[in-house]
Amino acid sequence: MKNLLVVLLLGITMVSVGQEKVLLRLNYEKGDVYEMKMEIAQKMGAGLMTMNTEMTMHQEIKAVSDNTYESDMKITNMVMNVAQGGQFMSYDSSKKEEELSPTDEVMKAQMAPMMKVLITTKGDNLGKVIETKIEPNVPGANNLTQQSSNVVYPEKEVSVGDTWSMNKDANGMKLNFVYKVNSITAKNVLLDISGNVEGVGTGNITGTMNIDKKTGVALTSKIEMLMKVQGQDLTTNMNMTITKK
Repeated sequence: MKNLLVVLLLGITMVSVGQEKVLLRLNYEKGDVYEMKMEIAQKMGAGLMTMNTEMTMHQEIKAVSDNTYESDMKITNMVMNVAQGGQFMSYDSSKKEEELSPTDEVMKAQMAPMMKVLITTKGDNLGKVIETKIEPNVPGANNLTQQSSNVVYPEKEVSVGDTWSMNKDANGMKLNFVYKVNSITAKNVLLDISGNVEGVGTGNITGTMNIDKKTGVALTSKIEMLMKVQGQDLTTNMNMTITKK
């Protein structure tokens, strides 16, 4: 009888843990500083084109009021390698002028202005971007805001097995994300990501995300997109890590 009672209590405890609900919110504080590292690998066709990008960004929370925040974001380091049609070009923000090849100089002319861009963002604690200002507004800078923006959280609390969706427009494509709560621990919430792509490119999205329970910050995320673009297969893998400094 005693053993049965122990088993029953254990079962009740496990069910209670499994039903834990979490209210996902961005709980920034003024002065918080984060370092975001992104790795993006793209491959089109059978080696027709490959592009690998590594980027480090510095984010500082400038103000927090009610349910909104304001932040400044700037790129601190960027490395990009592109191979297409037998040609290879690269850009490394840490390289000196004398270290560059002629093709590297072409890439630098295009990418170096990005290093001067300051992205000022106003958002809410769900993760929705309310307003974005980019200075100077160099070509392609807007793509940085699209890539660095994360999940938008649901209004209600979530528990294991719950799902919600988010849509995002990017470069003529509509990205439809579905987030599912995989597990909840004392410190983290792990999400499974699925979805599809519509528009100029069509395909599927898969991935995972690990969220810090206390701050609501996505500590790590891994996303893979398999698409068809103009009849060519395009594979995109994006890994992101965010660390509080």
